Amino acid sequence: MKAVTWQGVHDMRVIDVPDPRIEEPTDAIIKVTSSGLCGSDLHLYETLAPFMEPGDVVGHEPMGIVQEIGSEVTNLKVGDRVVVPFNVSCGSCWMCERQLFSQCETTQNHEHGTGASFFGYSKLYGQVPGGQAEYLRVPFANFLPVKVPEGPSDDRFLFLSDVLPTAWQALQYADVPDGGTLLVMGAGPIGDMTARMAIRAGHRVISVDRVPERLARVAAFGAEVVNLDEANQVGGVAEVVREATGGRGPDSVVDAVGMEAHGSPAAGLVQKITGMLPDAISEPLMKNAGIDRLAALHTAIEAVRRGGTISISGVYGGAADPMPMMQLFDKQVQLRMGQANVRRWTDELLGMVSQDEDIFGVESFATHHLPLSEAPRAYEHFQKKQEGMVKVVFQP
Repeated sequence: MKAVTWQGVHDMRVIDVPDPRIEEPTDAIIKVTSSGLCGSDLHLYETLAPFMEPGDVVGHEPMGIVQEIGSEVTNLKVGDRVVVPFNVSCGSCWMCERQLFSQCETTQNHEHGTGASFFGYSKLYGQVPGGQAEYLRVPFANFLPVKVPEGPSDDRFLFLSDVLPTAWQALQYADVPDGGTLLVMGAGPIGDMTARMAIRAGHRVISVDRVPERLARVAAFGAEVVNLDEANQVGGVAEVVREATGGRGPDSVVDAVGMEAHGSPAAGLVQKITGMLPDAISEPLMKNAGIDRLAALHTAIEAVRRGGTISISGVYGGAADPMPMMQLFDKQVQLRMGQANVRRWTDELLGMVSQDEDIFGVESFATHHLPLSEAPRAYEHFQKKQEGMVKVVFQP
């Protein structure tokens, strides 16, 4: 089959790889019909290179049609249409029973001290072959795949794999009070969807980004927008947002940027250099050093009102990053974060996106639909924020 593979820093290739097969009686094989390109995939493209191996199949936002099932699979049948969450979670361990599916004890990666495995996401998270491919092996098929109705386009349901539950969890963790204001740092796919959900919930939303096309998308949905570069010319985002909130600051902030944030050229350079070192040197450095670009998080801490809440959905990688602990303590800030527990939210969200009205605008959410053969170009242009790329969907 054809699949998108990592071959080196900034080197993605579509090549022929062996078809997946049933390995456990609880497995299923799906024929992929759509698969998203996520901002987190850009971390593999460059920053997390030490944990990648040439030939790794990437992608963690797939959906498709069940082609084959193992002998113990009873909840699916051949021909079912399914979305596959990015967490590889068993559904029955101690963590899964508490709906902490991103911490599944069955698929935790003890060698690297990380939580549940992900599809298509490096040795740090299990090195499980991903979904930017023609076919995908799905373990725990009695629990993990989400059956969706026939009829509507893939775009109505595809984002249940990651974008919708990640944004929904970010909003729940933000704990915006009734009538409150939410600041969303970043208007990429997660920040954009978080803003849409918060507006739908009746909150006032202020979105910050530096890409005009992204700001235009959230503005069209009802968000107030702040251009990062313009704000930095008049005292910074925190000052602009405080002025817009009566001098107090927003009740809650979602950091939907993470280590892709612009802010520290030195940290960006360290990330690139680290990615070029031999794995034996770079792996422990990446795990233990504080090398993130923390501009978005520091802005969130500065901007949030006293007693407010910060919800982090953007991914950070440094284990020893400097944090303004005095400011966090003094402001009595509540901080919540973590990989989305996808399967916790999918049933609730499926009911929302199955309504006649497309309440979150998912059918027009993707800016680009491309064949797998276009993946190398898409990764390059998405990282550089070219061609108005906000969300790319591959269709094998």
